[in-house]
Amino acid sequence: MKAKLVLLALGHFAVFAFLTAAGCNRQPAAPAATVPPTAVEQAAAALPSWNDGKAKQAIVNFVARVTKEDSPDFVSPAERIATFDNDGTLWAEQPLYVQFLFAIDRVKALAPQHPEWKDKEPFASLLKGDLNGVLAAGEHSLMAIVASTHSGLTTEEFEKVAKDWIATARHPKTGRLYAEMAYQPMLELLAYLRTNGFRTFIVSGGGIEFMRAFAEQVYGVPPEQVIGSSGKLKFGLRDGTPVLVKVPEIEFIDDKDGKPVAIQKFIGRRPIAAFGNSDGDLQMLQWTAAGTGTRFCLYVHHTDAEREWAYDRQSSIGRLDKGLDEAQAKGWTVVDIKQDWKSIFPPARRGQASNARRPPP
Repeated sequence: MKAKLVLLALGHFAVFAFLTAAGCNRQPAAPAATVPPTAVEQAAAALPSWNDGKAKQAIVNFVARVTKEDSPDFVSPAERIATFDNDGTLWAEQPLYVQFLFAIDRVKALAPQHPEWKDKEPFASLLKGDLNGVLAAGEHSLMAIVASTHSGLTTEEFEKVAKDWIATARHPKTGRLYAEMAYQPMLELLAYLRTNGFRTFIVSGGGIEFMRAFAEQVYGVPPEQVIGSSGKLKFGLRDGTPVLVKVPEIEFIDDKDGKPVAIQKFIGRRPIAAFGNSDGDLQMLQWTAAGTGTRFCLYVHHTDAEREWAYDRQSSIGRLDKGLDEAQAKGWTVVDIKQDWKSIFPPARRGQASNARRPPP
């Protein structure tokens, strides 16, 4: 009996050993290691609206150099600051700056409350439809219109007015909503940089409160990362509730040499990458390029009269003259829209014509 039990045990052990050797108890094989995408493959997926060329390659090379930990040009995520102009860089600025078009609509909406505007310039010319006369009066005229139409509102009231306008107003030439006048390749570039550990800031001559009303929705840039020209605010109480009210006084103009000043005051770090389209952005690019280590400066050059607008040295809006010369002298990247961008704007919404009317050159 004892011998039988021993033989039975040995038999069970043999079966177990056989099954183990045959693989019934084998652990699943480890999955094959995946090869991470190269910088070029990553960019191809992230920047589909960019044609392969020098501009795209310069962007890809820069990002790879500053984000690879074994690179001698590696930059820590905390220092990966990229600043972008808005008008003409992130969205269209022709035939007029978007904020000025907003102010024009505000003049028309507020005119019944201001009968004195019928005889007061620049409002009288604007209400008569003489836009050229308003523009000929210069920057002072424009600032008067913006100040008068933006003041008296709390910051919350102004944000609502601006958001409502952005959601409904349409571009006078293309018929698109203004949010759809953002440049698709630049939207992709913003996302590409953020994917690679950059913080993206808007540094623009446009009004800070106006841009904050749409920047997060359109560009993915939160309000605290938007820097712009600002009017004065006044603290007060309305029905016992604390409010900040916009007053018709200019506090700061965030343009030209004001841009590096604003970057230092509100960001506190020099960017390692800067993007603009006009001479108003030149000082921001110069400030960026003057830092130590690897730097990247890019100008968007409007060269496509067929799909957008073509303008540079002689334009009254978005003039690119000195900046273009310096970019060529310093070896900065210049995007030729006609050559470098496969598409200009995001796909049209359902029910809207995919081929908008051609804008004038």
